Amino acid sequence: MSLNSSLSRRSFFAAAGAAALAPSVFGKKKIPVGIELYSVRTEMAKNIFEPVKAVAKMGYDGVEFYGPYMSWTIDQAKEMRKLMDDLKIKCYSTHNGSDSFTEAKISKAIELNNILGSKYIVMASAGRVTGADGWKKVAETLSSSAEKVKSAGLKVGFHNHATEWKPVDGQRPMDILAKGTPTHVMLQLDIGTTIEAGVDPVEWIKLNPGRINCIHCKDYSKEKGYKVLLGDGASPWKEIFKAAEKKGGIEFYLVEQEGYDLPPYEVAEKCLANFKKLHG
Repeated sequence: MSLNSSLSRRSFFAAAGAAALAPSVFGKKKIPVGIELYSVRTEMAKNIFEPVKAVAKMGYDGVEFYGPYMSWTIDQAKEMRKLMDDLKIKCYSTHNGSDSFTEAKISKAIELNNILGSKYIVMASAGRVTGADGWKKVAETLSSSAEKVKSAGLKVGFHNHATEWKPVDGQRPMDILAKGTPTHVMLQLDIGTTIEAGVDPVEWIKLNPGRINCIHCKDYSKEKGYKVLLGDGASPWKEIFKAAEKKGGIEFYLVEQEGYDLPPYEVAEKCLANFKKLHG
C-alpha cells in the first residue's frame, strides 16, 4: 500500500469517527419518552407496582410519579426502585404539591427521589397564590429549594397549568417564575394547558433556551378539552419537538392523559403509538 493510499484510508476512518461523534439533528437523537403515572391514576390507586409493569411492557422508557408517592415508606420506595431496575426503566422526575418544598417535607422528598433515581423534583402546583408578589415568593421558594437539593445531585422544576399564563398585576406568572429563578430550575412545559391558554409553546421554548428539559405531551382541543388523544388536538407537535430538541434542552418527554372514554391502559398505549408516529 502506498503512503498516499494509507493516508487516504486513515483520513476516511477519522472522518467516519468524527461523524459518529457529531451532535444529532432533530429526529435522529433518541430522546426517551416516559409517562406521567397520573395518566393511569385509577390503576395506581389499586396497586402502585402493577401500572409500572404495564407501562414498561408497552414500551415506555420511564415514568414520573405524582403526589401520593410522598406517602410511601422508604421500603416501598426501595421496592419500586428494584422493580424499575428489573424492568430496565427509569424514574425521570416526580410531580409534587408545594408542600414538598417546605422545611418539613423537603428532606423526605430528597430521600425518596434519590432512592427512585429521579433527577427532578417538580412543583406541579404552587397552591393559592395572590398577585405578582405572591408569584415572586414562589420563585424564591424554587430558587432556595434548588440550592437545598443540589448536594443530593437533584434539581427542581415547575410545571405550568393554564393559570400561570393568565396575567396578574400586568405580568404572567410564568414570566415571573422564569425571570426569578436560576437557569438550572427546569420549566416543565405542559403543552395542553399552554394551548388552552392561547400561548404559543414554540415561542416559549425559544424564549427559554436550555430550560425546557421536559415536556408533558398532553393535547387539547376546544371540542373535547383534555379528553383528546395525543396528536388529535390543536398542538403543533412537529414544531414543538423541533424547538425542544434544537433550543429547549429537552432531556425526556412525558405522555400525560387527563381523561378519555377508553380504559387507561388502552389510552396510554395509543398515546405512545401516536407519539412515535408524530416524532418519528
